[in-house]
Amino acid sequence: MSTMTSPDAAKLFNVQEATFQLGEHTVHVETGKMAKAASGSVVLTCGDTKVLVTATVSKSPRAGIDFFPLLCDFEERMYSVGRIPGGYIKREGRPSEKAVLSCRLMDRPIRPLWPDGYKNDVQVVAMPLSADGVHQTDVLAILGASFALELSGAPFQGPLGAVRVGRIDGQFIINPTFEQSKESELDLVVSGTADSIMMVEAGADFVSEDLLVEALEVAHAEIKNQCAVQQSFTKQCGVTKVEWTPDLDTSEMNTFVAGICEADVQAAYHNFDRDERKELLENTKAKLTEAIDGLAEDHSLQPLIQDALDHVGAAFKKLEKRIMRAMVIDEGVRADGRKSDEIRPIVCEVGVVPRVHGSALFTRGGTQVLSITTLGAPGDKQTLDGVDPETEKRWIHHYSFPGYSVGEVKPLRGAGRREIGHGALAARAIEASLPEKEDFPYTMRVNSDVLESNGSTSMGSTCGSSMSLMNAGVPLKSPISGIAMGLIKEADKAVILSDIQGVEDFLGDMDFKVTGNDTGVTALQMDIKIQGISVELMKEALEQARVGRLHILGKMSEAITAPSDMAETAPRILTIRIPKESIGTVIGPGGKTIRGIIEETGAQIDIEDDGLVTITSVGTGGEAAYETIKKMTMQIEAGMILPGKVVRIIPIGAFVELAPGRDGMVHISQISYERVNVIEDELNIGDEVVVKVREIDDMGRINLTIKGLTNEEREAHGLEPIEIPEHVLAGGGEERERRPRRDGDRGGRGGRGGGGGYRGNRDRGPRRD
Repeated sequence: MSTMTSPDAAKLFNVQEATFQLGEHTVHVETGKMAKAASGSVVLTCGDTKVLVTATVSKSPRAGIDFFPLLCDFEERMYSVGRIPGGYIKREGRPSEKAVLSCRLMDRPIRPLWPDGYKNDVQVVAMPLSADGVHQTDVLAILGASFALELSGAPFQGPLGAVRVGRIDGQFIINPTFEQSKESELDLVVSGTADSIMMVEAGADFVSEDLLVEALEVAHAEIKNQCAVQQSFTKQCGVTKVEWTPDLDTSEMNTFVAGICEADVQAAYHNFDRDERKELLENTKAKLTEAIDGLAEDHSLQPLIQDALDHVGAAFKKLEKRIMRAMVIDEGVRADGRKSDEIRPIVCEVGVVPRVHGSALFTRGGTQVLSITTLGAPGDKQTLDGVDPETEKRWIHHYSFPGYSVGEVKPLRGAGRREIGHGALAARAIEASLPEKEDFPYTMRVNSDVLESNGSTSMGSTCGSSMSLMNAGVPLKSPISGIAMGLIKEADKAVILSDIQGVEDFLGDMDFKVTGNDTGVTALQMDIKIQGISVELMKEALEQARVGRLHILGKMSEAITAPSDMAETAPRILTIRIPKESIGTVIGPGGKTIRGIIEETGAQIDIEDDGLVTITSVGTGGEAAYETIKKMTMQIEAGMILPGKVVRIIPIGAFVELAPGRDGMVHISQISYERVNVIEDELNIGDEVVVKVREIDDMGRINLTIKGLTNEEREAHGLEPIEIPEHVLAGGGEERERRPRRDGDRGGRGGRGGGGGYRGNRDRGPRRD
C-alpha cells in the first residue's frame, strides 16, 4: 500500500480509512484522496485487487423528468491486468458482457432504496484500478457503491451490504476466489440491508432449495456486519444525510383521478382478457383527458396539469396499481383470472425450423420464444477481452427482444443491458446441464428471439434453449425449466404469485426467477421494488417455484424427452490424440502443412497444446483429414503394411510417400522377384503402391518392400497374387538381386555418398526430381 510522504499531502487530502473482514480476506476502505470532486468516493482494496467507486448526485432534478434517473457503470481498464486492449484502436470500447452484468448487480439493489418521488440524477461508477485475478471485483463494486452513496449525503436509504457465497466439500465459503468459484457447487451473490434481502443472483449445480435458504441466511449475517461498518465509517467521516421531501403535493390529483376512473378501472381489471382490458383502459384514459380539458382555468389542479411532469398519468398508474394489488390480496384473483399458484397454458414444440441444427418454440400464455441452436467447431469459441481470468466461452446464449414482441415500433439496435442480463441468466441456467468438453467438444450457441412478450421471457428462453439443444443432439444431463415468481405485499399481508405476467411485474413488488430440474436449482435471480423481503418469505417463494418448475418440465417432456439425432446440416467432430512432438509435423513450417489439409478436405482443424486434435466438418472431409493426420503422426514399425505413392525415383530405388512429410525407400531389389534393371520398368512417379516396412534403421530411415508381401497380405489389400519362388516359400529367405554397377552410381544410399542416406521422418516434404 502506498504511503504519502509529501508535506503538502496534509493540505490536499483528508484521508479516512477503515478495514473489515470479508470471509477470510481483509478489505481496506479509503476515502478523501481520489476523486474528491464526486459527491462521494471510496477505494476498496482486497489483496491486490483495488476498485475505485464514485457516486455523483445532482443538486436538483432536471426539468421534465418523471422517473428516477439512476445510472450505474462498471468501467473496465485493461491496465488493471497489465494488458493493452485488442483490436485496431487499442482502446477500451463498449463494455464487455461481464461489465454489463456487474452494472446490473450494482443497480438492482440500489434502485429501490430512494424516497418515492426523488428524481435527482444519480450516477455510480466503479472502476477496477488493479485486478489480481484472485479476488472478484463485482461484490467490491456493490459494496463500494453503497459506501460512496452513504458518503455523498444523498437521501439514500442504505447502507447496503453485498457478499458472494460458495460451497466446497459441504462447507460454505464467504468471498471465494476465482479458483474456489470454479470448484464450488454454488455461486451466490446476495445484497441487502441490515433488515432484509434486496437482490439475489446465483448459479448452482443442482442444489436443493433448503441449501439455498441456508446460504441466504449465511449471506445475510455477513451483510449485517457490513452495514454496521458503513454506518461507523460514515460517522467517522462526519457525513450528515440530506432530509428530502417532495416539492409537490399530488394527493388532490390522485383523488380527482380516482373519482372519475375508479369504477372503469375496476371493471377493466376484472375483465380477464388482456386485449379487452387494454381497450377498456384506453377508453378510460380518454374519458379522463376529456374531464381534465373541461376544468376551469382557475381550478386548483391547473398548476399540476400545466407542470412539465405528467402528474395525471402518474395518478392513473397509482390507481391501476392499487386496484390490481387489492384484487390479489383481498379477492385472491389475478388480472387474468388465475389463482396465485396457477401457471398459464403451455405449448412446447421442437424441430420447427428446417436446415438449422436444432430449434424449439416455447409458448406460455402471451409469451413466446423461438430458440435456435447452432453447433460449431472448438475454434468457434468466443474469445473474451476483459479483466477477469476467464478468456473464452464455448457455450453462448444470445437473447433478443424486438419491439414487435410487445406491439411497439422500436429501432433494431445492438443488445442493451436488459437483453444481455436476460441472456446471461438463461445461459447460466443451462450451463450446469451441459456435457463436458471431453465428451462433447462442440461450441454451442443458442439464439432466443422473443416473438411475443407478456412476462417472464428469460424463463421462456431457458425452457426453449433446453429443448433446442436437445433437438440438436446435445446430450444434456437433464432438461432445464424456469419460472418467474412475483409478490404482492401490503402491510403484513403477502401473496406469492407463480408465473407472473407483464402487469404483475410492472405493478408488483418482486421478480424472482428460479431455474433447474426435478432434483435441484441451477440459477436464481431476484429483483425487488420494495425495501427488501425476509429469508422466510424467500423460502416460501422457492418452494412454490419448485412445484411450478416441475409442472413446466412435464409440459416440455411432451415435446422431447431425450437428445435427438444430429441434423444432417450439423457438423461432425472427430478427435485424435497425437504425440506432442508430432504437433509441429502436422502444422508444418509456417502452418503450410495444416493449411494444405484444410484446403484439400474443407475441414476445420483445432490442435490443443496437449496433442488433442479436433476435426470439424460437414460431409466426408473430416474423415479424410482424420486419416491424413493419423498417417502423419502414426508410429511406423517394422512389419506394417501401408499404402503410398511414388514421389521420387533414383537409380537404386524409389521413394514412397506414406504420409505428408513421411516417406521411405523401396530398394531396386525389393520391387520384384524378377530382376529389375531400370526402376521405370516397374514404377513411375505418381503410382499408388502397397508397401511393407522391412526395417527402420538407427538413423530413422524407413526401408520398404513391395515383393515382401505374402499373397494373403496382398489379397487383404486388394492386390493380385504373384508367383513367389519356392525357396522363399520354403523359408529360404528372399533372393537378393544384384546387378552390375553402372556409370553415375555413387556409393551410399540415395545417391548421396557414403555418409548421406535418407531420413524418412522429417517435417518438410520430399524433394521432387
